[in-house]
Amino acid sequence: MNTRFVETFLTLARLGSFRATAAAMHATPAAISLRIKTLEAELGVELIEREAAAFQLTENGERLLAHARSVVQATRSLQLAAQDETQVTKRLRLGVVETVVHSWLPDYIRMLNVEYNRIVVDLTVDSSAALAPRLRAGELDLVIQVEQTDGDDDQSIVSTVLASYPVRWIARSDLIPASHAKQVQTLLHKPVLTFGRGTAPQIAVEAIVATLARRAGVLLADTQVTCMPSVAVIVKLLRDGYGIAAVPALFVEPFLSSGELGQLQVRPLPPPITVAMYYRDDAEVSVLAASRVARSACDQYVKTMGRQLIERR
Repeated sequence: MNTRFVETFLTLARLGSFRATAAAMHATPAAISLRIKTLEAELGVELIEREAAAFQLTENGERLLAHARSVVQATRSLQLAAQDETQVTKRLRLGVVETVVHSWLPDYIRMLNVEYNRIVVDLTVDSSAALAPRLRAGELDLVIQVEQTDGDDDQSIVSTVLASYPVRWIARSDLIPASHAKQVQTLLHKPVLTFGRGTAPQIAVEAIVATLARRAGVLLADTQVTCMPSVAVIVKLLRDGYGIAAVPALFVEPFLSSGELGQLQVRPLPPPITVAMYYRDDAEVSVLAASRVARSACDQYVKTMGRQLIERR
């Protein structure tokens, strides 16, 4: 069986159009149709409802999609194992959230250049909400973002959780009172810095601040949760003593180690930020190579920073 035809079936199922599939695979609609017919003949089943008014897979087509994904991914893995680093060539359209930019992205780019120096990165930094649609539309090859938990059931997207960053309440050390009760009051009366509005971290922080205010008898209107588009801005404001931030301790570890910043012992803590990697099920070998290096870079960063935090304690 020609696995290129299986890949064509996956792309057609994702795009829902012979013309769009032909454009994506640099072929003609007639060639795409022939590939699907050949695959149907080999499998002995029809995959496409040709009598339907709009594009539609048959029941067998729906049933065989997961198997087709397994075949293509196994083939890509075999191709990657067979090739040496100099054969893997790609202009990789990489999308990442700023959380990654300010943690392990520099290490990732360096490692990628060492292992696959013919992969050239075109980098896009944006929110998870903006990156996900661009991956589905084929505008990005690999996306590293906050894990999506909104029930997106797009089976054509392969996802892998890379890391979970514990979030802590962080402030400049000279602003942190000794007593727990005063720490809660400080949190409720200082600006609380978090990530962009509408993100999972921001929604969680809003809910926790509301709960703490209710317990302490503080009017919610007197509290202030401030959304920041940039990790760098949050860190700068923290160091300036502007407010308290709900951020992963890993991102400010040098300032925690020096004693400039500290952690408030306020509970509950915001939920951890889980970062995941996404690519399409018909991704090229080079994308799989880049995803493998991303896993290694993230693992190395988490282990190194985690070890530093443990030693500091």
